[in-house]
Amino acid sequence: MSIDFEIPAEAKAIRAKVRQWVHDECKPAEQRLVAGEDYKTVLAELRAKARAQGLWCPFIPQEYGGMGLGPLANALVQMELGESHLGALSMNTQGPDDATMMTLLAHGTEHQKEKYLKPLLNGEKRICYSMTEKAAGADATGMQTRAVKDGNENYVLNGEKWFSSAASVADIALVMAMTDPDAPRHQRYSTFIVELPNPGYRIIRDIETMAVHGPLTEILGGGHSEVEIKDLVVPAEDLLGGEGNGFNMGQHRLAYGRLRHGMHNVSMAQRALDLATAHVVQRETFGKLLKERQGVQWMLADCAAEIYKARLMLLHIAYKAERGDDIRQENSIAKIFLANMVHQVVDTAIQLHGALGFSLDTPLAAWYTHIRSQRLVDGPDEVHRWTVGRNVIKAFERNGTTAAACGGDLL
Repeated sequence: MSIDFEIPAEAKAIRAKVRQWVHDECKPAEQRLVAGEDYKTVLAELRAKARAQGLWCPFIPQEYGGMGLGPLANALVQMELGESHLGALSMNTQGPDDATMMTLLAHGTEHQKEKYLKPLLNGEKRICYSMTEKAAGADATGMQTRAVKDGNENYVLNGEKWFSSAASVADIALVMAMTDPDAPRHQRYSTFIVELPNPGYRIIRDIETMAVHGPLTEILGGGHSEVEIKDLVVPAEDLLGGEGNGFNMGQHRLAYGRLRHGMHNVSMAQRALDLATAHVVQRETFGKLLKERQGVQWMLADCAAEIYKARLMLLHIAYKAERGDDIRQENSIAKIFLANMVHQVVDTAIQLHGALGFSLDTPLAAWYTHIRSQRLVDGPDEVHRWTVGRNVIKAFERNGTTAAACGGDLL
């Protein structure tokens, strides 16, 4: 008797189609942008081709114009799209829009879906998610932005937001604010839909980070904004999901975002290992090719092992998600592992390239500066480790063994 790890034929087919799409269309489009062509023109052409091939909004149900992929097929697709920074954008599955569209789909009223979700699904608009604040950081329940009801028609919001990714290119924002400071800790917050631009939602600046920024970074939505929210009036009909449900909706949204980052990290790590291997098979030092040196082979082996573990981790989580199982423990474990995995593999690829890897003549150095954020965004490593550790203790106290908290029930 054996365990069946066979991927369904239809999932294999869509993975192959997306892999071909990335190599045949997305990577050449990247080169067009590098050569100076207009970003909006290139992306519009790319998206038109994608839609014509049925490659659009992978996880969105077909009745809403998406591909209707389940967790497994979507994971396979996302692991291909990460090879190109135009991959996700080409199929309208880029962050932070993707997870935010899921929130609107799950919790929006018919009016909200028609007015806000529909243009997002059509690729006509972009959306950002304003939750994080300087004063709160990783503790989302420490948010201080307030929303006060003004009669029955409107809410008035005041506060500040920090690191609102893609806000500078967004046409819509989801803003989380405290509506009831006396409610239980996780029921104090609500989420509001805000059309942009709006004088009450003012972008102070795109925050400078350690990441290498190219001329297209902000245009692609790679910026992270500091936002002042002052006397921002939001109609009551634009409250999303009811009062007090903002925190829970946000955690559900972030759970997908963590996995999507991890899926893209796998493809970035794979591409980094490919670049490193292509270099060592032709680079000669001291009369011998690098590929012949045992130390180099060990470095490649370590990278291969990390990528292998990452793939299995994501596929197991997708399997559990297909069944509707609770994946919170695995999600936190994977979030930590995948963020560190991609850092290790890209770092090794830079080392194997030598000074060339440290330069900007390959994409490795730029990737390296971007992926450092993976250990911070959607919850820092330490918070997830804390959560995982508490669950280990709970499992032991419940079962007399920690197995349930560390893969003891894999299948």
